[in-house]
Amino acid sequence: MPDRNRFAARWVDFLLIIFLVVLAFLPPRDEIHKQLILLAIIIVQLFEGPMIAWQPKRGPVYSVVLKIALSTLLLYHTGGETAINSSYYPIYYLPVITAALEFGPIGTLFWTALTSAAYLSLLIPVIPPLGEYELTPEAAELLGVRIIFMFLAGVLVNRFAVENRHQVQKYQALSAMLEKANRQLQRAEAEARRAERLAALGQLSAGLAHEIRNPLGVIKGSAEMLTQKLRSTEPLTAELASYISSEVNRLNALVARFLDFARPQRLELGPVQIAQVLDRALEIVEPQFPSAGVKVERDYDPQVPDIIADRQLCEQIFVNLILNSFQAMAEMPAGDERVLHLNVTPESPGGVSGVSVLVEDTGPGVPPEFREQVFNPFFTSKKEGVGLGLAIVAKFVDDHRGSIHLEPNCGPGACFRVFLPANPDFLKPQDAVPASATRETT
Repeated sequence: MPDRNRFAARWVDFLLIIFLVVLAFLPPRDEIHKQLILLAIIIVQLFEGPMIAWQPKRGPVYSVVLKIALSTLLLYHTGGETAINSSYYPIYYLPVITAALEFGPIGTLFWTALTSAAYLSLLIPVIPPLGEYELTPEAAELLGVRIIFMFLAGVLVNRFAVENRHQVQKYQALSAMLEKANRQLQRAEAEARRAERLAALGQLSAGLAHEIRNPLGVIKGSAEMLTQKLRSTEPLTAELASYISSEVNRLNALVARFLDFARPQRLELGPVQIAQVLDRALEIVEPQFPSAGVKVERDYDPQVPDIIADRQLCEQIFVNLILNSFQAMAEMPAGDERVLHLNVTPESPGGVSGVSVLVEDTGPGVPPEFREQVFNPFFTSKKEGVGLGLAIVAKFVDDHRGSIHLEPNCGPGACFRVFLPANPDFLKPQDAVPASATRETT
């Protein structure tokens, strides 16, 4: 659309130049000053756009002043001693229309009045005793009509110009709203696709986990019995059996994570202070990295309300996020800045009050090609790991009817924003149990 507008503007300028060229060949043809003045007006018209783009505030003023001055000179050279009666007087409509297009109503009236004053100034050398021209009542009425038409043209053009600006502003606001809605729709589609993948993989994981857990129990029990019986007679065999038992424990922990990801959670709801949850998560994670040298910055808004949530699941959410940040920064070269920033603020997106938590680090960040996949199950860029950490975080957040996003352009590292609603009415009754109930264990 802007290209089309510029094309239309060039055609209008081209037509104006044609009309001015035609005027140059109309009587008086032998008046060289007339052709030079019309050439100057053409030059001003050609460079008006670039001049206004270069000087948005002063450019329109320069253009109108130049057109008023050139129009006055044109009438002076085409009308002789009675320049006020020159047939070229409509040339004054150029500065009037330019002012109407570039200024508001008050500015249009001011510049039209100035143009009218410039036109009336042509009376000075012809009114007695300076000249021999007598301003009759009929001539005064004719001048008045011409000046009124100047104001009328300026007001009408300005009205259309102002209305056009209003329409452009409306279209720009509508375009911004549509762009925002489009981003929200794309985000909703991405979350829907992720939810579908989570549901399918969750069912598969649950089935596999249950099928794997039973033989793991038999293997572990058998390995422990072998260890006890062969400890004194065959120490090497007993040691190998202990390896089996330890590996079974590791697999059993992995199966437990599969179940956490796959099974529906029964939430034990109660009042939760996010600041306490974050501090507890730091107490769990920090001792695992004694030599990482990570500086923790806390920015907790004191006006943050308590939320009704499952404290254990909330701790697990932020333990996983903080653990990822510590692991990423621990692999950085020595001397690099290692900062974990935690920001907690109240937020009400879409009228839903709650708490927004920003977990930001100065690690290597997430490559752009991986940003859409970080919450997918089994996706990981680490050498060790199964890629369930962020998938479980996303599931726990979804269980609380919240949202989690990897913020773009937030800093040098990764930046996760978690929103948890404060109102328990947003949780379905079947998703929650009283806080006094016992959590289901496996």
